[in-house]
Amino acid sequence: MNKQLIIVIVLIAAGAIGLAGRYLIMGGNDRPVGQSSSGVGKALVGGPFQMLDQNGKTVTQDTYAGKYLMVFFGYTFCPDVCPQGLQIIGSAIDIFKEQGGDADKIVPLFVTVDPERDTVEILREYLTNFHPAIQGLVGTVAQTTAMGKAYRVYYAKVKDPDSSADYLMDHTSLTYLMGPDGGYVGHFSHTATPEQIAERLAKDIK
Repeated sequence: MNKQLIIVIVLIAAGAIGLAGRYLIMGGNDRPVGQSSSGVGKALVGGPFQMLDQNGKTVTQDTYAGKYLMVFFGYTFCPDVCPQGLQIIGSAIDIFKEQGGDADKIVPLFVTVDPERDTVEILREYLTNFHPAIQGLVGTVAQTTAMGKAYRVYYAKVKDPDSSADYLMDHTSLTYLMGPDGGYVGHFSHTATPEQIAERLAKDIK
């Protein structure tokens, strides 16, 4: 077998693995990022978790039973994506409410992927900069890992010697919309506007 043929076979195999992985993550329900996704099939996103909220209270998925969750993973040392994402979530909720939506049905959750630095106290102080409806979740490394896996979230440390924080966290920047039963309803990308999110919330939340 010549060298060129081997390279072609390897590339085809790699592409097939990538597509299969994407299909499995989204449960066969792959839809455009930036929109809420609902329809045929059930995405493999979400599941049981146990964390602490920003007041130090132990919470699980059952704590939010009957509520829609907007789940965003990030960390308090995040320089741009996280604060921007939380501002967008807060604005979307306000727009949804102004347009007649029942915002009390929604609980936005900011889940830190940096449990080594983000304490309950740091998280609580950080959230005072954003919409009062947004709640924070922090756990042990094991608890954070488990919740991250349940939501198919990627995150990893990235060394940054020029930063006073020593390192940054590379992480998924999607916002997941979960239903009152804990099931996946859809997701929004970090490029979605508050107006787009509010529009989708109006369609999904009854």
